[in-house]
Amino acid sequence: MSKRISIIGCGWLGLRLSKYLIDKSHWVKGSTTSTSKMNSLISAGIDPYYIEMFEDGIKGDLTACLSGSDILILNIPPGLRKQPEKDFVKQMTYMIPYIEQSDITKVLFISSTSVYADDVSIPVITEDSTLDPDSESGKQLLEVERLFQNNQGFQTTILRFAGLFGDERHPATFLSGKTNLKNPEAPVNLIHQKDCIHIISTIIDNEIWNDTFNASTTPHPSRQDYYSAVCKQMHLPLPEFDNTSPSVGKCINSKKLVQLLNYKFQVKLNN
Repeated sequence: MSKRISIIGCGWLGLRLSKYLIDKSHWVKGSTTSTSKMNSLISAGIDPYYIEMFEDGIKGDLTACLSGSDILILNIPPGLRKQPEKDFVKQMTYMIPYIEQSDITKVLFISSTSVYADDVSIPVITEDSTLDPDSESGKQLLEVERLFQNNQGFQTTILRFAGLFGDERHPATFLSGKTNLKNPEAPVNLIHQKDCIHIISTIIDNEIWNDTFNASTTPHPSRQDYYSAVCKQMHLPLPEFDNTSPSVGKCINSKKLVQLLNYKFQVKLNN
């Protein structure tokens, strides 16, 4: 059944997601923070809007972007790596009244497995695991998750993705040639762009709302084994790991998503 969807954040993942949903006959409005990218959204069949969030409010016609849609996909990373002082929670708080005043009844918030802490015990993480983020990004994401989940004006499903990668974007390229890398024995938690898109589409098609899912493909090789193997396959300089200190990490379990959505990951981490 065709649905009317607004996507805030048509970047690396959001643009591909929009195209996929449009190919499935859904009607999609999408936002970008750059007016220079509006034409690429139009070319993809997206009804485009310039929307940018700041700590003193939202720039752009968010009301029009949400108008007529009943599903909102929020795909906005905190961006604290580039802007460590950024108040992501405050920015997202500005969005709530716009959603409440719109036709939106369902929200899919794209979060991250950074809401779970790494530990020397390398715990297996499920949706019932303790939420104790050890990064500022994870702390702010968790606060935003709760902000949306506690709102009674719409239904919210939280999708916690592991590290994102794609055919043209792999974290191994950033680690290649680096030395003294920490946590060589930590499990790798990644998910391919293709799986991200299909999981989002499956949630929408099956109307899975007011729920929370972890999403990380399998298996979970160690950082040292996996990134060394991938760099070798890509003919890149191998990374060098520091094995003198205990590794800290976590292993993200996506069993709930696999069982409830009857989902099979399309891209595995083979090395």
